[in-house]
Amino acid sequence: MIVRMLIASFSAFDTAGWRWPHFSPRELACRCGGKFCKGEYWHEEAFLDALEALRAEIGAPLAINSGHRCDLWNAWVGGAANSMHKQVAADVSLAGHDRHALKAAAQRTGFTGFGLGTNFLHIDRRAVPTVWLYPGSAKSWRT
Repeated sequence: MIVRMLIASFSAFDTAGWRWPHFSPRELACRCGGKFCKGEYWHEEAFLDALEALRAEIGAPLAINSGHRCDLWNAWVGGAANSMHKQVAADVSLAGHDRHALKAAAQRTGFTGFGLGTNFLHIDRRAVPTVWLYPGSAKSWRT
């Protein structure tokens, strides 16, 4: 059974039974700071399971730069109109990680959408596997 739901605010989410020790609704919620929403949070257990598996596989913390985005925040930061951030996605900081090893581990743990940024790796679990480069990041991803 897939459990997925949109919560108006991460603070309203009941974390009883929370089984993802390395992540919290707060860090995965919209970061508009109340400008457009109250910290909207998109909860999807399969995504969190994959994120926790990724953390375990690489054996190091994952810093989330951006998780869910409300519609207006997504537009404000220049996100794509159909951005997976409007549901559930994460931009993971590459600081302290080998970018290629992190991407490979993300593939092994069930992620299918990869945005290759200079300082971050976008990950999501879209139906059709996709990889893209953000402007100016091609050189940093050459092997």
